[in-house]
Amino acid sequence: MASPPLEFDIFELPYAQFSQPPYLVAGLGLGIAVLCGLTFSRLIEAKLEGWKQDRLALLPLGNAETSLAYSGILIGITLFIGGALQVFGFGAGTGLLVALLLSLLTGGGLWVQLEQLMGQVEAGNFKAVDFDNFDQFF
Repeated sequence: MASPPLEFDIFELPYAQFSQPPYLVAGLGLGIAVLCGLTFSRLIEAKLEGWKQDRLALLPLGNAETSLAYSGILIGITLFIGGALQVFGFGAGTGLLVALLLSLLTGGGLWVQLEQLMGQVEAGNFKAVDFDNFDQFF
């Protein structure tokens, strides 16, 4: 008597399908962040050079060009961290939400620090930055 053919359908888990990890999202985010970061640094350098040459105002820092470049950095970092978290098993929504919170909190703190430093440069009382003392940044 022949045994029935083995059915492997019982081992199929329809809810455990894994698609390709989102390396493209992480790579695209990294590219966006680097390009916008280079643009932002050139804009800040141009602003400082204008201040040195002609005493143009450094503040307000948030004009259209710098805000757009800084927003691009935050979007790129969000995509990079979100894609990286998805590679390590986070869901798409959860990974992007955590990445957005991290990038907004970090980016907001860095923006405040940069404005304070630009204000010090403009006022002429620029001092060395001590990154171990967090009280001066808040």
